[in-house]
Amino acid sequence: MENGFLIPANTKKSMLILGLFTQFDLILFSVGIALSIIFLITLPLNEIVFVIIALLPVGVTGFLVMPVPNYYNMRTLIASAVGFFVNQRKFKWKGWCMYDGESKK
Repeated sequence: MENGFLIPANTKKSMLILGLFTQFDLILFSVGIALSIIFLITLPLNEIVFVIIALLPVGVTGFLVMPVPNYYNMRTLIASAVGFFVNQRKFKWKGWCMYDGESKK
């Protein structure tokens, strides 16, 4: 590599909290934890259904902020997949012509 500069792969990790999370991720996860604690206090935990309902918010938010390879976290992976399937995938051909189909006068 002559006169080249290679950017390390982890340059943006220094802008993250603990190298993994943004402020929004931590707020989202803490809301999930708070909801689960409230559910654990208020719901009767005699049946397995109520235990699952009580632990569901922390499980879902933990899944969303979980880091995955090649993406930031599951939240961005899901957003990219939804954007791929929802947005237009047929590209309109404009051609190479400078006049865009109009004849030169």
